[in-house]
Amino acid sequence: MALDRKPAPNDLNAFWMPFTSNRQFKKAPRMLVGAKDMHYTTADGRQILDGTAGLWCCNAGHCRPKITEAVQRQVAELDYAPAFQMGHPIAFELANRLIDIAPEGMAHVFYTNSGSESVETALKLAIAYHRAKGDGARTRLIGRERGYHGVNFGGISVGGIVSNRKAFGTLLAGVDHLPHTHLPGQNDFTRGQPEHGANLADELERIVALHGAETIAAVIVEPMAGSTGVLLPPKGYLERLRAITRKHGILLIFDEVITGFGRLGSAFAAQHFGVVPDMITTAKGLTNGVIPMGAVMTTAEVHDAFMQGPEHMIELFHGYTYSGNPVAAAAGIATLDTYREEGLFERAHALAPYWEDALHALKGTRHVIDIRNMGLIGAVELEPIPGEPTKRAFSAFLKAYEKGILIRTTGDIIAMSPPLIIDKPQIDQLVGTLREVLEALD
Repeated sequence: MALDRKPAPNDLNAFWMPFTSNRQFKKAPRMLVGAKDMHYTTADGRQILDGTAGLWCCNAGHCRPKITEAVQRQVAELDYAPAFQMGHPIAFELANRLIDIAPEGMAHVFYTNSGSESVETALKLAIAYHRAKGDGARTRLIGRERGYHGVNFGGISVGGIVSNRKAFGTLLAGVDHLPHTHLPGQNDFTRGQPEHGANLADELERIVALHGAETIAAVIVEPMAGSTGVLLPPKGYLERLRAITRKHGILLIFDEVITGFGRLGSAFAAQHFGVVPDMITTAKGLTNGVIPMGAVMTTAEVHDAFMQGPEHMIELFHGYTYSGNPVAAAAGIATLDTYREEGLFERAHALAPYWEDALHALKGTRHVIDIRNMGLIGAVELEPIPGEPTKRAFSAFLKAYEKGILIRTTGDIIAMSPPLIIDKPQIDQLVGTLREVLEALD
């Protein structure tokens, strides 16, 4: 007799939720049952304005027709095809389309299924690249304090968020970290890139002197650090990192899982800042969050280092069952079409000044100690409750949900990154509601 696999709708026990206070949630669930454009629909029928593009991923908004229809067609035509020694046209088409909008110099795409896998792939490529070039001693990886590079072992090793690291042992050996770029007291309430802190990139020279350039494979940074609370690169900082890495033969990896696909008003942050790395990791906005997919873009120099030896031999022993999945690739192409046809990158660029003014109007609001912004990203930092870090921001998150807006918190920082389809009245609603929430908080 077949087992009944239909749990009661109110049975929440089996699902161990990620990055969630599970016990608190299951006592008072916040259930989303529908979405359209800028809004989620809750189980009790309320409309919630999405101030976070899901998890930084739904850049074109929710349930967009072109993407939905592309997924429906593809799953009925070719649901899965192996990417090991086989191919299907749509994965190649998407790769070409990505290179078309990528920073000049990016030439090849390696598919993954998430930002975490994109980071793991880029780190492995960096080490293997140097080995292929005859520099097998270059195995050391350099990340940055407060950096977020996903949750796999490589990502948390080069990452610098303490809570993501401390429970998981010694992590990868041979990893060092640059200092983060957050300078309270010097760059408070900065609009866009801060004036102070470009010199922090020079810490890479100290690390090179300590370990020897001949041991270092790559430096990985988020051009703008998102998940840690929107930390912006000071003017000249990324340019200095690029110059130092190039000087010492070290690969530079930009983690653009958050900043890619229009978030800063350009296709990629590398274009926004005018700094081109050797590899770019992507995910999230690649498929508008509809189907899990990631990609690593590389220069021809990185790719071609592997294209040696007999042609029948596998050049790189790495990949995933779902690399270039047909349904994900279809979603990716339809997502790029939506961005282009609706001019969403240009829209984000045009809205950025209005977004900036709205956010900075919160200066002087109760508990607010800093505001940071770039493109359609913003952070409002709150003064912590003494002895109870994170509690004030989490309380704001709960109250905001009750009042019909979705925000995201990291520590005592409120981060917002709305879909690029947001309009000015919705920006006013989002920021105005947040002001009401903050003024009512203890």
